[in-house]
Amino acid sequence: MKRLSIGTISAASAVLLSLMVGGSVGEQAVAQTTSNDRTNVYPIEPPPPGLAPLPSDRALSEDLSIEEDYRVSVLSPDFEGGLWVGSWQGVARIDPNTGRILARVGLPDTTIESMVEDKVGRIWIGTFDGLKRIDPRSSEITAENFTLPSNRVQSLLIDTRGYLWAGGDRGLVLISPDEGLTMTTLKKLPGVSANAMTLDKNGDLWVGTLDGLVKIETASAFVKQRIGDLPGETVNALATDRFGTIWAGTPEGLMVIDPGKNLVTRSVTPMRGRNVTALKFDDDGGLWVGTERGLFRINPYNGAVIDEIYSLPSSRILSVSPDTGNKLWVGTSEGLAWVSTTPTSRTSRARSHETFSRVYE
Repeated sequence: MKRLSIGTISAASAVLLSLMVGGSVGEQAVAQTTSNDRTNVYPIEPPPPGLAPLPSDRALSEDLSIEEDYRVSVLSPDFEGGLWVGSWQGVARIDPNTGRILARVGLPDTTIESMVEDKVGRIWIGTFDGLKRIDPRSSEITAENFTLPSNRVQSLLIDTRGYLWAGGDRGLVLISPDEGLTMTTLKKLPGVSANAMTLDKNGDLWVGTLDGLVKIETASAFVKQRIGDLPGETVNALATDRFGTIWAGTPEGLMVIDPGKNLVTRSVTPMRGRNVTALKFDDDGGLWVGTERGLFRINPYNGAVIDEIYSLPSSRILSVSPDTGNKLWVGTSEGLAWVSTTPTSRTSRARSHETFSRVYE
């Protein structure tokens, strides 16, 4: 297994890396420093003092009765039609049409928070023990332990150029997936923790933090805009619709943001007061909203609830993957479930997956 870290690079290489990200990096986005030490270790540490617990920690502190083993925190479809399931049991690839497990990746005692597929099909996994890369052909870990500001990797995103953004509880890192090089580190992120990320139609990166939203230019890694004073403050989930509008889920509801004007245009009435934990648009343009008390489908034009899913393993929703194998797949705090979305068998009743759930029906 290959362990990638930043070693000594020449001045010419440093200039080349600077050009790759669109220019020089200022105080807010400092280029990764060179080092002869290839065994850097970044201990897992809590957020800076005075801030509220991170969403995952907060969920644990609120309900200690939930056992870690059945949490399905990430669902990520791949280019080949498979579905990657990130749970507190580990990582597996399943056939979303049948639910059959196709491959497993051994990650014992690892808390998985995020997952993304890069442009050549490699799977990147963000954990509370660093960043890991999986070769889908062998289902083996081929790289891990990049030099990050923190080992807690909470969000991952591939930008329009194919570069990987890794968000943690101490800022953002830009990584070249091919070379495994840390290209840029943004430690002074307003709001500290990068809980969620999405791209707008101009390719700018929007980051959900402990204190609102931050807009970042991907070419330079400079902060362009900040939107604070959101109801609930912390942004748990982000999604961009087909028109480029950004939707943000917080502990107090669902907000709609105009990225061109950099302002909140409305709050979705049926979701007010709900802790929104997951957001995904389906192929028909509907928005699936996961909360701590159920899963709902929203009409994005008027905010009306047009569907609600019943019989889930738990009402606490952690991840959603619509239109995957003619099913809606749902990760909850008590396991994995699916809902048929074929025209002949469409239903609002979920069925639990035998392997990834506490109770199987």
